[in-house]
Amino acid sequence: MGQELKPLTTTFQYEATSVASTMLDVFGSNPTQMDYKGQKLSEQIFQGIILVSAVVGFIYGYMAEQFGWTVYIVMAGFALSCLLTLPSWPMYRHNPLKWLPVQELGTEDKKPAERELKRHT
Repeated sequence: MGQELKPLTTTFQYEATSVASTMLDVFGSNPTQMDYKGQKLSEQIFQGIILVSAVVGFIYGYMAEQFGWTVYIVMAGFALSCLLTLPSWPMYRHNPLKWLPVQELGTEDKKPAERELKRHT
């Protein structure tokens, strides 16, 4: 009556797996940690771009009498701000955190009689 559906070929599965592993290698090699000052800068840039694109979009849309242009300009500003602020660019990693060194002895090593009891008054 009709043609039978053929299962996916192993070549296609191999190519999809190869592409996925390549993408993971590329994205996995990028540092993802941003310091606190970088987070603040990223947030300020994001809000500034959104604000400027909203004002420019509103003015242009009002002058052209087309609300669609306002939406397009705000969407373009959103895309630009996402491109500039979501990845952890090097400008967001100038002030790394200094962590405390690892302590060898902790409260777990002390006997219960040696620990100081905290009394709440």
